[in-house]
Amino acid sequence: MSNVVISGYYGSRNAGDEAMLAAMVEVLSDLDPNINITVISADPADTKLRHKVHSIGWLDIGNIIGALFKADLLISGGGSLLQNVTSRRSLYYYLMIIILAELLHTPVMLYAQGIGPIQGTFARWVMRIVGNGIKLITVRDKGSLGELAQMKIRRPVIECTSDPVHAIHPVDKNIGRGILTENNAYGAKALVGISVREWQGLTHYKAVIARAADQIAQEFDARIVFLPMQYPEDVQTAEMVASMTSCNAVVLQKDYTTKELLSIVGNMDMLIGVRLHALIFAAVMGVPMIGVSYDPKIDRFLESVGESPVGDLENVKYDELVNRVRLKWNDKAGFSKKNEKLFSDLRRLAMRNAELACELIDRKKKKDKEQES
Repeated sequence: MSNVVISGYYGSRNAGDEAMLAAMVEVLSDLDPNINITVISADPADTKLRHKVHSIGWLDIGNIIGALFKADLLISGGGSLLQNVTSRRSLYYYLMIIILAELLHTPVMLYAQGIGPIQGTFARWVMRIVGNGIKLITVRDKGSLGELAQMKIRRPVIECTSDPVHAIHPVDKNIGRGILTENNAYGAKALVGISVREWQGLTHYKAVIARAADQIAQEFDARIVFLPMQYPEDVQTAEMVASMTSCNAVVLQKDYTTKELLSIVGNMDMLIGVRLHALIFAAVMGVPMIGVSYDPKIDRFLESVGESPVGDLENVKYDELVNRVRLKWNDKAGFSKKNEKLFSDLRRLAMRNAELACELIDRKKKKDKEQES
């Protein structure tokens, strides 16, 4: 049996991160049905329940060391763990877990990470020292390759793949249909999903999206549904934006699983997203999408599926957003087909992450056997 420890932003009710973990567990288990996965989590009980894996608390250093000692591989990722824009402390926490693994001679893989931005001379120096001791790095976009090159991280094998969620299996739409029906959001009208988030106290984009939502509802006889990707924070933000509308928008209130959110998105005729993984969910489920950027990772993903953001949170314009909706609405099937074709390459690259992880595990086990003999 192979033992793997996964370190990341898990157990915090973030749908994107939970989707990454679900995809990693799904694909790794497909490749190795006997794999034993332990996840470091902010809420071990929730992680065990959601993902059917072993889990230990993110501050339970004793058990973390014990798990790393037995592990054949530490997977750090996916997501944007190694950055210090949203939190300065988290960068050093994730680097500390990597250092512990290296001290215990456990191989480390950065798994489809989005690297950076990392600000500050000291932080970049620490990242360079630790990064050059890692066995294998896969990144989810070319921008991350550039960040690694700028920090002079060159020793590990480095490969550009794609976000783990790209490999997740599409789900049955009936699950989401039931949830939408329960929330009086399913019927004869077309559905437009909107995913919003708080970001640095900005308010301009909220007013733009609210005004656009009213126009979309009227012009296309559509029902507007706000989807929470980070619970409960996104619910509060969605309620704020919905309160600015006059179209009786529906705000979904619950903490949904990855499968439920994928299924909900699958029932949409179009999705407007600020959250990266709302856009990725749309791609997985073949739904036309429009992205509003707050971070380079949004731009990088949209570029990979032949799209571009309609603007960012500071400068998005009402006319441009509505015109983009009109353009896509008239050829939803065409845009979905184009996105699907490009997305198939991303799915293959996402599978590559798990294949490389399994190769690392095999090499570690072979080396251990040689030392025993």
